[in-house]
Amino acid sequence: MDLTPHIERLQREFVMGAELGGDEARRLAERLSGPLESAIRLTLLDTLTAAADEITRELAPGSAELRLRSGEADFVVTPAPTDEPAEPMSPAAPPAPEGDEGTTARINLRLPEHLKAGIEQAAGRERLSVNAWLVRVLASAVAHGDRDQAPRSRSGRVGQSYSGWVK
Repeated sequence: MDLTPHIERLQREFVMGAELGGDEARRLAERLSGPLESAIRLTLLDTLTAAADEITRELAPGSAELRLRSGEADFVVTPAPTDEPAEPMSPAAPPAPEGDEGTTARINLRLPEHLKAGIEQAAGRERLSVNAWLVRVLASAVAHGDRDQAPRSRSGRVGQSYSGWVK
């Protein structure tokens, strides 16, 4: 999403509003509109991030993320799983395991209180519900479970890998 047209429109509105104060006010507004561009851009990005967070809360376990790449904001939407079987993305997609109909299932999980608190904090850092965060972590673990079984070294970066056992 290119924010430049929106920023330029705000700058034009700012200058037009200052014209009511005369030529001196208009010139001042023109001089100020350039330096205000970065503040306007940050405010728009904050607004879009807040909107993505609100949408994510409504989509859980799906999510909407705002990503900034090369100065451009992009939305990435991950839909919630549906009860309907999904069409394969490509003919090379592996078949679903027998009995897997793409439905969701409920599971009761007993956790130590400190682990539950840690999960809630991790989900909060990623601005996801606990359920959405757990689904994402578990799906990643299952998808990567067949890969190298050698122990992984910890890189110290939060949220990059998950390893261990659950009792």
